[in-house]
Amino acid sequence: MSEKIAVGIDVAKATLDVAFGVTGIVATYPNTPASHDKLLCALADCQVDLAVLEATGSYEVAVACALQGAGYAVAIVNPRQARDFAKAMGNLAKTDRIDARALAQLAHVLAQRTDRDKIVKILSSPLQQELQALVARRRQLVTLLTSERQRLGISHQAVRESVITVIGVLQDELKAVEAALTKHVKAHHARLVELLSSARGVGPATVATLIADVPELGKLTRREVSALIGVAPFNRDSGAVRGKRMIFGGRAAVRRMLYMATLAAVRFNPVIGTFYHRLVATGKPNKVVLVACMRKLLTILNAIAKTGKPWDESIHTA
Repeated sequence: MSEKIAVGIDVAKATLDVAFGVTGIVATYPNTPASHDKLLCALADCQVDLAVLEATGSYEVAVACALQGAGYAVAIVNPRQARDFAKAMGNLAKTDRIDARALAQLAHVLAQRTDRDKIVKILSSPLQQELQALVARRRQLVTLLTSERQRLGISHQAVRESVITVIGVLQDELKAVEAALTKHVKAHHARLVELLSSARGVGPATVATLIADVPELGKLTRREVSALIGVAPFNRDSGAVRGKRMIFGGRAAVRRMLYMATLAAVRFNPVIGTFYHRLVATGKPNKVVLVACMRKLLTILNAIAKTGKPWDESIHTA
């Protein structure tokens, strides 16, 4: 049996540069379904320990799904973290082939970790991908609509009618996407929607975002899900210096939606509202208090998804 290798794949829109092991060859394939099949044929003679790709937005999804469908462990990493690792390994130059080799080195390191199961990404099913696309499109339309409404207030009379027309089109598209989103979650996630919606302050948009972008909800501990979304404070200590704990990283789109849900929960959810006012009374800055409330609301929703029990105020006390 051949030795296990770590595979690094540098993904571009048109091409894939694949490093077959830390010291193996680097081959280039077109980023097409037919070439994905050729890549799988080339890997069939190898014992692949782990394949690592950078997140590119969407260009990596097809090849990652093909690899996972063939039974290979796949990890998709943040490009900044991959670049930092490459620099730490002395790879200061940057080309597609060098990046592929650096990703293979990163794959080799990650494969040795005892918690590699947390790193290996379970890719979304087609239904999950459809939901993610609808949620992302809704987010884009809301952003565009906000921009046009802001332009309307300062627009010249000569273009005002054009801005109003675009606002109307965007509103119609937003309604259509939200209708499709509602239909999808009711058809495929009715029970989870019912459970998460039982928490006051959590609306349909928040529920859809959580289901689409946090498939791990209910499968992680409260600390793990807080770190995943980016609402867990991390230490910033060095020697005798004790820095302020800060949040960073995580899933920004989910965090933004959770922030809006928390603002509503502070007003209408007695548990979150009591928790908020208790922290404010201690003199903590408002931003710190809101992040703490976001973390509490998220951990409660995670517990609801895990236990399958709806909101119970007697359990989720502040």
